Parts: sequence; structure tokens; C-alpha cells
Amino acid sequence: MTINEMIKNIRWLGHDGFMIDASKTICIDPYQILTDKKADLILITHDHFDHCSPEDIAKIQHEKSIVITEKDSAKKLSGDVRTIKPGEVITIDNIRIEGVRAYNVNKNFHPKTNDWLGFIVGVDGVKIYHAGDTDLIPEMAGIQTDIALLPVSGTYVMTANEAVEAAKLIKPSVAIPMHYGAIVGDKSDAILFKEGLKGKFDVVILG
Repeated sequence: MTINEMIKNIRWLGHDGFMIDASKTICIDPYQILTDKKADLILITHDHFDHCSPEDIAKIQHEKSIVITEKDSAKKLSGDVRTIKPGEVITIDNIRIEGVRAYNVNKNFHPKTNDWLGFIVGVDGVKIYHAGDTDLIPEMAGIQTDIALLPVSGTYVMTANEAVEAAKLIKPSVAIPMHYGAIVGDKSDAILFKEGLKGKFDVVILG
């Protein structure tokens, strides 16, 4: 699948939530979702209520769904739940899921010591990086991805301007802003992010 084809198959569910329709249906951090489309793989970045929502996860689980998350979220969830730490990889039906660091550097909402997650998902020949709730961190320089889903709202995560710098470190083919429109931030943050990368990277605002 080409990167542009994959972009068309990525649906923003609001906040940090995405549904990816690929060879397997993959959902990341569903929260207050309006869909009950079932997902084969459900990825949860950390255990804050707006990311690890058992009610929303239950809407999209089927009997063979696999949930991949970190240790804190795993305690709240049921079904086939598998835990990973940053730096670990799980491969399921040729889909490679790598846990990567996600943490704050100038605030205490997401401590590095918690081992909470971002994900790099390799599916159908395309790599998708979901940054999770994070600030601009040095580890981003080592991320290799085609599509980067980056938080832009500030307060709990990077600001739009910091996300611009993150994109410059990561150098994806396409960047997609997230983490706005629900708890904090609005579309103006996504627009500011896009304007900050004008002429450098393609930015797609999905909502």
C-alpha cells in the first residue's frame, strides 16, 4: 500500500483516537467514539481515562481482538491483553508493533519512569508513528516512519510549535496533528502546526 493510500484509510476518531483500515483493522486510544466498527488490534498508550477507556474499547472488541498496551492500562482491561515496554516489539500476522518512549520533560503528567507508550506500527508496507502523550523528546530523532501522528494542544503534551520541531526531527513523509478538540486544544492548534511545516512536510488535518 502506498503512503497516500494508507492516509485515506486512517480515520481520526477525535482526541488521540484513530482507526486504521489495513490488512487488519487497528484502533489506537479510542475515547468517546461514535463507531462500533470492530478492531482486530487495539493499541492503548497509557492509562489516563481519555486514552484507556474500557467502555470505548469494549465497543470495538470482538472475541479475537488483541489489545497491546503497558502494564498500568492492562490492569483495567479484559480479553487478550498483551503488555510491552518502550523498545519492545510484538509482531502479529506480519504487523510489527514497536513500543517507543512517550513522556513529559517540563511537566509531570506523563513521567518517563512510567514506561508509557507511543507506537510505531508497520502494516502493509507503511510505518505509522503514534506519539502518545508526549513532549518533544530526544528519542524522536531515532524514529523512522512514513506517517507521524503528533499531539499539538499543549498543556499535557507538546504545543503546536513544539510539534513542528518534533516533525523536523522525525522527518516523516506526512504528519497528522492530534490531541485537540476534546480535553484541551482546538482546530486552531492543528492549523498552527500545519502552517509551521509549510514547505517542509505534508500535513493532513483529518478533523
